[in-house]
Amino acid sequence: MSTTSVRRRALERRGTYWLYLLPLAGGFLAVVAVPFAMNIYTSLFHWKGGLAPMRWAGLENYTDLFTDDSFWRSFQNTLAMIVAITVVPTIIGILLAALLFDYLGRRFGDNVISVLRATYYLPQVLPIAVAGFLWAWILDTQNGSINLFLKSVGTSSLPDWLGDSRLAIFGVMLMLIWLQIGYPVVIFMSALQRVDPELYEAAELDGAGWWRRFEAITVPQIRPEIFVVVLTATIAALKVFAPVLILTGGGPEESTIVPSYYAYRNFFELSRVGYGSAIATVMSVVIFIVAAVMLWWQHRDNRNEGRS
Repeated sequence: MSTTSVRRRALERRGTYWLYLLPLAGGFLAVVAVPFAMNIYTSLFHWKGGLAPMRWAGLENYTDLFTDDSFWRSFQNTLAMIVAITVVPTIIGILLAALLFDYLGRRFGDNVISVLRATYYLPQVLPIAVAGFLWAWILDTQNGSINLFLKSVGTSSLPDWLGDSRLAIFGVMLMLIWLQIGYPVVIFMSALQRVDPELYEAAELDGAGWWRRFEAITVPQIRPEIFVVVLTATIAALKVFAPVLILTGGGPEESTIVPSYYAYRNFFELSRVGYGSAIATVMSVVIFIVAAVMLWWQHRDNRNEGRS
């Protein structure tokens, strides 16, 4: 067989591989690219939706957005969402996964650990509406479990978790932390399965305690999974919507409003479709930038590790 025919067959085979990407490309166009382009187009108009006329606005929606105190308040609350969905659950998740794997697992066996892991993950399985109503009861001022406990220990002034503008954001954060903890625990427990047990045994024989094994073996070995959890959780924090809608509706006094909910309000409650589209476009760009920066940082970190 000649070299030319071999190359021709290789090119034909490579061309058939691209056919498998067509469904993915079609889905991306239909679900992501076209709706996003339409959203950008809509953001350039003043429009009340439906059959109302669309009036050209240019960049006016964007200039109004950057001088909108409500938008900046929602953006500030996004930082609290990142703390509740990314920072706190990731730290707790690493500690719980290491404790389950390196301490409890060796003393009580895999069956006990499987039950505990499933228990931690249970909030992720619950419908968000169920979780929201559950936490609305937990945080209730009169009959909520938290305030009943505070009353039982003699607290005279009970906090209004969802009605006080200074406390409502912390009530939402408590719910989100509870919802999110199971995700990093499951990911990190799976990652620890590939770590050689002899590393822990050798470290223990050398006199290393649990904390020393945690910082010298556990964390370095699961760094790729930590990055995945931080990236996906951060993106989820930037898109929080349903918990705020169910628990507080953005109140009181917009103290718990987030960009996704603010866009929803402009779309469906205030009939400012163009303005809501501008909010959605800005947040999409922010999410893209955050994801790109984090991926670049991981790539640079991996490249530096390869050189060392």
